[in-house]
Amino acid sequence: MRKRVISRVAIAALLAAAAPMSAYAQNAASVAKAFGAREGISQISLSPDGNRVAMIVPAGTRGAALMIADPAKGGMPVSIMQTSGDPERLVSCQWATTERLVCRAVVMTRNSNLIEGYTRLFAIDADGKDFKLITARVNERSLYFHGNGGRVLDLTGDGKGNILVARQYVPESSIDRVVQKNDEGLGVERVDLKSLQRRPVERAKRDAVEYISDGLGTVRIMGVRPTAGTGYSVSEISYFYRKPGLKTWEPLSKLALLGGRFQGFNPYAVDPKLNVVYGFDDYNGRQALWKVALDGTLKRDLVLANSQVDVDDLIQIGRHRRVVGASVATDFRRPAFFDTELSALSKALAKALPNQPLVSFVDASTDESKLLMFAGGDTQPGAFYLFDKQSRKLAEVLPVRADLADVPLATMKPVMFPAADGTKIPGYLTLPVNSDGKNLPAIVMPHGGPSSRDEWGFDWWAQFFAARGFAVLQPNFRGSAGYGADWFADNGFKSWKTAIGDVNDAGRWLLSSGIARPGKLAIVGWSYGGYAALQSGVVDPDLYKAVIAVAPVTDLAAWKQEFFDRSNYPQVLKMVGEGPHIREGSPAQNASAIRAPVLMFHGDLDLNVEVEEARLMERALRTAGKNVTLHEYKGVAHSLEDSAVRADMLEKSDSFLRKSLGL
Repeated sequence: MRKRVISRVAIAALLAAAAPMSAYAQNAASVAKAFGAREGISQISLSPDGNRVAMIVPAGTRGAALMIADPAKGGMPVSIMQTSGDPERLVSCQWATTERLVCRAVVMTRNSNLIEGYTRLFAIDADGKDFKLITARVNERSLYFHGNGGRVLDLTGDGKGNILVARQYVPESSIDRVVQKNDEGLGVERVDLKSLQRRPVERAKRDAVEYISDGLGTVRIMGVRPTAGTGYSVSEISYFYRKPGLKTWEPLSKLALLGGRFQGFNPYAVDPKLNVVYGFDDYNGRQALWKVALDGTLKRDLVLANSQVDVDDLIQIGRHRRVVGASVATDFRRPAFFDTELSALSKALAKALPNQPLVSFVDASTDESKLLMFAGGDTQPGAFYLFDKQSRKLAEVLPVRADLADVPLATMKPVMFPAADGTKIPGYLTLPVNSDGKNLPAIVMPHGGPSSRDEWGFDWWAQFFAARGFAVLQPNFRGSAGYGADWFADNGFKSWKTAIGDVNDAGRWLLSSGIARPGKLAIVGWSYGGYAALQSGVVDPDLYKAVIAVAPVTDLAAWKQEFFDRSNYPQVLKMVGEGPHIREGSPAQNASAIRAPVLMFHGDLDLNVEVEEARLMERALRTAGKNVTLHEYKGVAHSLEDSAVRADMLEKSDSFLRKSLGL
């Protein structure tokens, strides 16, 4: 029998209870508030002894709190610290010892027209005491500011609070500009979380961009990406490895960065017992999982491949990040465990948790006798559980979305529809609860990226529209990631005609199949999906009767220019390309072709797509005499991580669609 660790009353007090069920059917604001609420847990970890969990939970509309819970004892979690989200946001905390955690915070600010983002690492005791900043402090002698506050590379597992941190070194000079410290670039140091004593493990290397440890405190892999004479990083990473016990670096692989896809072996994790590194590389046109020997032979073995889709996820567990499997997403995400015990346990737990077949292991105690796991599905937003192998007890820690506990959710069904050239396009169809699936107002919802794809499972955005009576189709158009090199083609920007063609064919299929009611079809998208929504309105002005774009790219040339002062500018150039498709594929350059009313939303701290993109589109549409509304949100980034902002966006979207479609 599962033990509910936190009562519904406690959850309500912690995360704000949802409105009564009757309100959902009658009040769009209540529905928007419930679905717009951020996840109840954004990150979670298990203590080394397996007795306590540390959780990052919402605090206010955009803030975050670190809370500690003891599932075995039950009761309310204890709040340790909070961040406001304006401008600092707590994003993760990991247990370094049974009493001390290492956490990461992100700060986003705007100075004039420049958006600045930087990270900070700090340590704190589980009782909230002894806060110490781990990120090396910048002083007046530093030659420049660097926003990389460091990354935890390895918890080492020594139980003493010594961790490996990859950090960016900045040279320093005195007032007369005589250089005092020459170290520059990415290096690794061992940090004592109590005393903050630091010991260099890897000296700073100017062109180093990545280090991979073996999970036991030893760095085994280094990635180097030189800077060209232009000041931009080259489009290739050279990886090196070390044999056990040696300090010399030897060549491992070269990884070419091709504007959304990669070519070559991309190392991910080292297994010290097998003395191999796991990573991804091509196999018959699709990404597969390989392992490469680190004994000097560089012997390669294929571990897992799929003839339909890419192998795109490596499954690791515990403090040492032990590799236990990989997964692929066909119609559903399916794990393939190399560990027979975890394989059997995963299947048993999926059966034991109705409607929650998506089981994943999130963390483990040092001895792996206790496992922290997540289980969810399309109609179940999911919950975190603690499983004790010895007692075979499964205790619920906390549901992810308590606001939706009593709300019937819609099923998501994998579908295939034909493109104009006969190609079968995969996607997911979500229909309103108790609907017969016919003659409905409908939405085509292209995903972001474009180097991404949609998967089966709970989707708060699609579920909101289904709750409001819309059928929602999410197409994995050509240009999406996950289906191999041929499907990805030149990505959804360079080959936008194919991608947008598939998106529009999704709308035509909804109409021809009788799912969508004639004249009641809309398109809604976020990021690249927002671009696709707007460009679809350019290509086929009469297909959709309403267009909603959140944080959209609107002008390909302008979007490229946003990255001009960033080191990854060459990769963005490769992704977008040059030529006539730039003007033809930019909605802001073709705004006069759009006939449907347009609604846009954008945060003003968006580093992915600057808010000026939406402003440019608004000006172009207004100049062309079109119906357009833009809502800007202050102090939020690309994903609109603010419950009030998301609720407002959802409510305004619902109102706009009903007016535009005549519902």
